[in-house]
Amino acid sequence: MLTKTTATATASLSVVSALSSTTPSPFLCHFTSNSSRFFTPPNRLSNFVSIRWNTNKHNTYNKNKCNNFGTSRMESFTIKASAQPLKNAEELINSVETFIFDCDGVIWKGDKLIDGVPETLDMLRSKGKRLVFVTNNSTKSRKQYGKKFETLGLNVNEEEIFASSFAAAAYLKSINFPKDKKVYVIGEDGILKELELAGFQYLGGPDDGGKKIVLKPGFLMEHDKDVGAVVVGFDRYFNYYKIQYGTLCIRENPGCLFIATNRDAVTHLTDAQEWAGGGSMVGAIGGSTQREPLVVGKPSTFMMDYLADKFGILKSQICMVGDRLDTDILFGQNGGCKTLLVLSGVTTLPMLQNPNNSIQPDFYTNKISDFLSLKPATV
Repeated sequence: MLTKTTATATASLSVVSALSSTTPSPFLCHFTSNSSRFFTPPNRLSNFVSIRWNTNKHNTYNKNKCNNFGTSRMESFTIKASAQPLKNAEELINSVETFIFDCDGVIWKGDKLIDGVPETLDMLRSKGKRLVFVTNNSTKSRKQYGKKFETLGLNVNEEEIFASSFAAAAYLKSINFPKDKKVYVIGEDGILKELELAGFQYLGGPDDGGKKIVLKPGFLMEHDKDVGAVVVGFDRYFNYYKIQYGTLCIRENPGCLFIATNRDAVTHLTDAQEWAGGGSMVGAIGGSTQREPLVVGKPSTFMMDYLADKFGILKSQICMVGDRLDTDILFGQNGGCKTLLVLSGVTTLPMLQNPNNSIQPDFYTNKISDFLSLKPATV
């Protein structure tokens, strides 16, 4: 049985870089007080560092070892030549078995379906292609996203949908996160539902959106000492109470993990403009704790590895289609996939061709329905 640490214990988070080795280090975590418990998850997070949970008398967290966590490997892709406009869609379609599509900005904007999407998906299915939909938006569960696809008139199975809310729960399962530990959620209903389906205890979420801190002389805010992970995603109910509560858990609970569903700067709540994304919430917690999160959404390789394992897909036989360079395209490149940027969402052609942009997809086109019209030129 896992021995609970005392309230007076402090956390020592030692981070050992696994990036310099060709064989990633195991992700080894343990609690120690009067006894210890070790658990070693499957070695799937090739761009995560190894973390060891300790409890001792002094918090020896070394932020210098962790400053580049989630960025150094994220940016370690090979710089390619400038992206080419997609001129022969048929050739690209025939070269892969699976298409992974981002959702916001590719399939829809807000609650509005992008023109030509149903016909494009039907055409790809008719050619025997596997379709998978991966979104960094954590506000919904897979089941809830299935209903959104249905509402928009798209026939998509729940097993084809992978949201970062699901990824957070799947990651905790992959490391055998102790079931007697709790997860504090800064995020919305999608994360709560996926954690519940995975059998984890949680607190926070939208229920904490109305809570306020009333400061008085000598006020000490209490927090649950059994929280072993703080999961941060997009949260329209974000407030100072959540910032402080999550900060206390990460700083004071021995071995508490800081997990982010994604770091997207903007999102599409409507099709009229861009809105502040989940990265703004993650940034607030990162700023208050001075720690970098474990990012389970794009562009980390966790979901790509998960999908490859689940479906038995060769990554070289996948084309990643997305509208963001720093998440979608980098996600595909980190996984060794072909990449196609569509200009129907966040990224514009001037942004792609900006000399300061170092992320170049294999191809780019206006929208995915270009698959229907782009054929090889006849001589």
